[in-house]
Amino acid sequence: MSEHHRLEPVVPWIEVVATEADWDAAEPSLLTTMYGQLVLIRAFEEQVLELAKAGLVHGPAHASVGQEGGAVGSVLALAPGDTVNGSHRGHHQFLAKALCHVEPEGLDPRVDLSPRARAVLLRSLAEICGLERGFSHGRGGSMHLQWNEAGAIGTNAIVGGGVPLAAGSAWAHRQAGTDAVAVTYFGDGAINIGSTLETFNLAAAWKLPLCFFVENNRYAVSTGVEEATGEPRLSARGPGFGIASFKVDGMDPLAVHQTMREALALLRSGRGPVLIEADVYRFFHQNGPFPGSAFGYRTKEEERQWRARDPLDQVARHLERRGLFTLAELEKARAAATALMAGIADTLLEPDPGRPGAGGQVVRRIKPAEWPSPSFADVGVRGDLGEFGDARFTFEGTLTEQKFIDAVAAVMARRMETDPGVVVLGEDVHRLGGGTNGATRGLKERFPDRVLGTPISENAFSGLGGGIALDGRFRPVVEFMYADFMWVAADQLFNQIGKARHMFGGEGPVPLVLRSKVAMGTGYGSQHSMDPAGIFATAPGWRIAAPSTPYDYVGLMNSALRCQDPVLVLEHVDLYGTVGDGPVGDLDYCLPVGRAAVRRTGGAVTVLTYLAMTRLVLEVADEADAEVIDLRWLDRAGLDWDTVGASVRKTGAVLIAEQGALGTSYGGWLADEIQRRYFDWLDQPVRRVTGGEASPSISKVLERAAIAGAAEVSAALTEMTRS
Repeated sequence: MSEHHRLEPVVPWIEVVATEADWDAAEPSLLTTMYGQLVLIRAFEEQVLELAKAGLVHGPAHASVGQEGGAVGSVLALAPGDTVNGSHRGHHQFLAKALCHVEPEGLDPRVDLSPRARAVLLRSLAEICGLERGFSHGRGGSMHLQWNEAGAIGTNAIVGGGVPLAAGSAWAHRQAGTDAVAVTYFGDGAINIGSTLETFNLAAAWKLPLCFFVENNRYAVSTGVEEATGEPRLSARGPGFGIASFKVDGMDPLAVHQTMREALALLRSGRGPVLIEADVYRFFHQNGPFPGSAFGYRTKEEERQWRARDPLDQVARHLERRGLFTLAELEKARAAATALMAGIADTLLEPDPGRPGAGGQVVRRIKPAEWPSPSFADVGVRGDLGEFGDARFTFEGTLTEQKFIDAVAAVMARRMETDPGVVVLGEDVHRLGGGTNGATRGLKERFPDRVLGTPISENAFSGLGGGIALDGRFRPVVEFMYADFMWVAADQLFNQIGKARHMFGGEGPVPLVLRSKVAMGTGYGSQHSMDPAGIFATAPGWRIAAPSTPYDYVGLMNSALRCQDPVLVLEHVDLYGTVGDGPVGDLDYCLPVGRAAVRRTGGAVTVLTYLAMTRLVLEVADEADAEVIDLRWLDRAGLDWDTVGASVRKTGAVLIAEQGALGTSYGGWLADEIQRRYFDWLDQPVRRVTGGEASPSISKVLERAAIAGAAEVSAALTEMTRS
């Protein structure tokens, strides 16, 4: 008979319950502020629902009515330097943090609200309505609220999408030598998302000061938590990752406050992350002013039972019981908050002369002056490159033959030596003599706390890099071993990092460099060979550098690390072992963003190319007197149209040559743009050389058949120049 030994988690898993004695011992100022925030946030949310009901909120209105106790109770325990982010249902967390920022001494709902606090409510309401005076000038709306000054680093519309970003904030706090922590709020749906679970593991492995705060409101839209998981006590997830975990009644703000204080003691002591599960309940449906019972997935009796535990009523009862407030004062405070929010809404609204209301009611509209200008639509997709004002674009060293991969390692070492904010992270970057290709050779030994070998978790560590970039104190260089892995982290790369600047108003920098390699021709098959240039070129926010020589790599990487936008630096395995002109004595020069290089002058055909394809094109360019332009910068804003245009006007013919697959071809959008810009100068349609429709296979023969090379370029040039 086998023996069974019961295993216990190595970290605590605790339920915290506030007693009557705890309420008696609580500081009057704490309870007063708690009630003050609760009534303001409730009145705010009720006003949002009124506006939504009147059709004045364009898009969703994910109200937090009923859930305010978890946000207020937890945020009141935080310090000013702590940071928070949240999910699509994040008004309450955002407002709690913002109100703490403008009223650090607390709120008394019996006293008139300060102008700064009124401004927070007005700007928040304006943002939700999509108006110019909002925190992000109306771009973020209900689901994307950010005010970095207050430590509110951004709510998020992607379920679980903000969790890795908060890990980056936590890492930056610790690396900067502070005891600040990050708190990421998310719901019962997000706890099943891969990015959340990956971040659990990464945060625990690195002992990050990060609080995972789970608002378990029991429903992901209409799907109950018992339907979605075999363990509905969601705090049970924490011990499996080595994360100390707490469960608490989120309808009891004082219990939440006590729990957060215990969690903060662990976080600030360097013992790693914590998880708090707060049982809460949204009184309304996922979106809008109707209860869940109206949609059939909840009963009215269930809703009645949860409403009887309203956090506002719980705090009010104890304030009255302790003689801190009279019943009349409590009721007056709630009425005053409602009136305040109605007045704030009046600031944004006016009667609609074109819509007479039924029964003499006044129909209102947003004041026209409150809307942002349509001309603002694309402003801030990326920065204006003002950070290059003092950049040096002249080379002051000498050139000598060197391996491409040596230039990769050399420039990264130089930048880490001169800029203590540069941090490198990725799989195996700290081992194997500089990762799988030697690109980070020697860096771990020289900069042990800034070269971070990650678990295999692209969503988590790319998002963590995004959080570091948004924090602003450090500059992350994230390495993906193969470009195909970008699909695994697509949410973080495209929905988060690429959109962040624009989504939050167009002003906040996102200084992140993403390095990855194209591995066509190496026999690694369909899932390790893609060229992602075409994907990134059609995604907003990213800049793309594609060096083809050691000299270019150094200059382009220096520019990428100076840039305040996220930059994808593409490398090609075929180039790593090649030898070319490389810099000696100067590793600090930049190559201008948006400047291509003419590798061969010619008069018959303009060939546009990049990365390893540049060498292959040059092998056959003489056959057709082709002018070969190495694009170097591939993003829409980085195309050197001056150089391209001058060449097209000279040759009248364009060939775009790339190795990548036909479906995700970089040349697809580029050919369209060229034909519209230079139609009058073209003597024939733009021609493209690409790989086939299929991804490269393992077979050497099939792989070669799937990608483009010198032979395909030669054939195209022959056809284009045939008289």
